[in-house]
Amino acid sequence: MTEQSKTFLYEYLNNASPTGFEASGQQIWLDYLKPYIDETIIDVYGTAVGVINPGQPYKVVIEAHADEISWFVNYIDDNGYIFVRRNGGSDAVIAPSMRCNLHTKKGVVKGVFGYPAIHVRDLGKDKAPTVNDIFIDLGAANKKEVEEMGVHVGTVVTFEDGLTELNDRFYVGRALDNRVGGFMIAEVARLLKENNIQLPYTLYVVNAVQEEIGLRGAEMIVRRLKPDVAIVTDVTHDTQSPMYNKKEQGDLKCGKGPVICYGPAVQNNLRDFIIDVATEKEIAIQRQAVSRSTGTDTDSFAYATEGVASALISLPLKYMHTTVETVHKDDVQAVINLIYESLLALKGNEDWRYIK
Repeated sequence: MTEQSKTFLYEYLNNASPTGFEASGQQIWLDYLKPYIDETIIDVYGTAVGVINPGQPYKVVIEAHADEISWFVNYIDDNGYIFVRRNGGSDAVIAPSMRCNLHTKKGVVKGVFGYPAIHVRDLGKDKAPTVNDIFIDLGAANKKEVEEMGVHVGTVVTFEDGLTELNDRFYVGRALDNRVGGFMIAEVARLLKENNIQLPYTLYVVNAVQEEIGLRGAEMIVRRLKPDVAIVTDVTHDTQSPMYNKKEQGDLKCGKGPVICYGPAVQNNLRDFIIDVATEKEIAIQRQAVSRSTGTDTDSFAYATEGVASALISLPLKYMHTTVETVHKDDVQAVINLIYESLLALKGNEDWRYIK
């Protein structure tokens, strides 16, 4: 990682890109990517694509998603307290005492998720807060004052926490799911350019929107690009910390390398190709099995058109959908390396069918 890379990582991760409102983050991503690509494609909902070596008959995608979980203002009471609903898989349990940003046309308005003090709660009946329990306090005296700040029903809200580092080994912050993926595929594009690699196919570097509410951006862009191959990267759960059940959720650990996914949406020949690359290049990997779906944009790339050979390379992450999502620096670099080396190994004429 260069100093420029690190600056981009912090700027990109600290910017808010809630689902449906990803444009500012996409602009940061495209500005960084621009020197390393030949063309750009941007669709009407904001999915951004950097194109390398356009016009070739064989087309390959590397993909991450750009959006983060957030909240919508749903109701403002007469006393100026704001009640919310989810935009994606936001966790009401972690919300109390969090600082937040409300994104208005006038700019960011600061707020806090308040909660009754422990002194006044009946601890014998205490329970985890639900979406209906949590509320935001802007320090406003009434509803009119809230509205004068530019806040209204539909205003999007994100937690305030930014990127930091832990024990010089981990990146910690909100929205590593999955803007760290956008960072990693951008770094792959940088390496291709700086190493003067001439690919024998067109490469689409795709940063898709609206993954958190149903893989929607990927579903749209795959129909437009119609690639032959899609290598998707997202995060998956580190299962080592307390309260995980390895029998149910697998045995995955930050620091032990990229996670290769096994499941119906993953094309077996492409997956094994990537594993062979990892073996040859001595990149340690972990394995994960899923049931019906991966729960990532891999599913859209696999199924949204006539079928695209798709594989998933995951980054192990602790504490998903919190403000302290945690990934190991070595894993980040290893995912970058594995995607890069897989692209170099592709000849651009592969037939991935099981039966020929």
